[in-house]
Amino acid sequence: MKASIISIGDELVLGQTVDTNSAWLSGELAKIGVKVGMHLTVEDEVGAIREVIEAMCERSCVVLISGGLGPTDDDLTRQALAKALGVELVKDGEMLGSVKEYFTEKLEREMPERNVVQAMKPVGSEMIENGCGTAPGIKAELDGAVIYVMPGVPSEMRTMFKEKIEPELLDMGGMQRVIRTCKVNTFGMGESDVAETLGELMARDRNPVVGTTVSQGICSVRVRAEFDEVDEADQELEATTKAVEEKMGTVVFGRDGVTLQKTVVEELKKQGKILATAESCTGGMIGEMVTSVSGSSSVYAGGFVTYSNEMKEALLKVPHELLVEHGAVSREVVKAMAEGAVHETGADYGIGVTGIAGPDGGTDEKPVGTVWMGIAKKNNTGETTCITGLLRLSGSRERIRDRAAKCCLQGLRFMLLNEPMNNLRWARDLESHDAG
Repeated sequence: MKASIISIGDELVLGQTVDTNSAWLSGELAKIGVKVGMHLTVEDEVGAIREVIEAMCERSCVVLISGGLGPTDDDLTRQALAKALGVELVKDGEMLGSVKEYFTEKLEREMPERNVVQAMKPVGSEMIENGCGTAPGIKAELDGAVIYVMPGVPSEMRTMFKEKIEPELLDMGGMQRVIRTCKVNTFGMGESDVAETLGELMARDRNPVVGTTVSQGICSVRVRAEFDEVDEADQELEATTKAVEEKMGTVVFGRDGVTLQKTVVEELKKQGKILATAESCTGGMIGEMVTSVSGSSSVYAGGFVTYSNEMKEALLKVPHELLVEHGAVSREVVKAMAEGAVHETGADYGIGVTGIAGPDGGTDEKPVGTVWMGIAKKNNTGETTCITGLLRLSGSRERIRDRAAKCCLQGLRFMLLNEPMNNLRWARDLESHDAG
């Protein structure tokens, strides 16, 4: 069974809102063996929506549509569906009663006259109850394809799909082919390096299929298994996923939705260690990433955002002569920052980062994208060992700061695992400094 997904809305086409509905639906459909062949995003225009509906019904068994079922003048999906079906819109009296009841019982107010349109459906179609909002869904058929139209509000769409539509798809034979997926997240190697490392695992004629996706520096290895039996699909997926993890080694930090910062926090918890941060060019991004993880208060002492030289001296006790002789963006200063974070908080580990994020401020000697990171560790004697490294980053200010923050977290993770830092593709001139 093959499906197509259509998302409706000017805000999606213009990039004002991210289409999360299509991604979620694809994942849910894969779980029940329905393969998605295409995602399309369409503006709020009757002709365009009609054209896409007709085209998708020619190539798919199931067409899932979200959006455009509201009561306003730019909610045009029901009208476009009627045009595609070649019929008129009619009022569904029973559904109108349900919409009115939702207003009076749950919203505790009278239904505006404008909302009557939400009880309109193309002749011959069925309406789908919406227990979470005012917009009912619609089920119709065209050219042998089954069409399901759902509200665009993610919570309403997801509930309607799980409660009303998924059971019907299963009855239609959705599980004729079992599809299982997993994502292995890596940071520290480029996509081409990842592909070269994986080698034959990425052959397009194998099952499970292995591919890569890059987003904000995270290179994710996607694994998709398609088999006739659930057990076989699960076993083959796990076997290939483990093979990917073994080949990629320590750059792998988690599967599926696991973030780099969550992995770091969990490892700190496991070892009973405390982290402190000293940030300059990242302006507190590392601290924000760490504290976004629930329970991070047990492993994060806090951080210093020392943007100026004066703050570096006052809060981290960076020697004035280092700043004068080497400049704020230097190995010597980042080492003092990382060690200062440890000494001033009593933490076990300290991250220091200083650099030039741009777009201005660069020089021939220190161009934009020059970032020094330092990871300090307190020894049993109370002295510190620090590893420093130079990062050569490129892109926008936002991109440079993001990559720098992630490099520091991955660097800390490597230190926690006693792994070498040279698995970070951006890091060079690495140097270890013993007790200081």
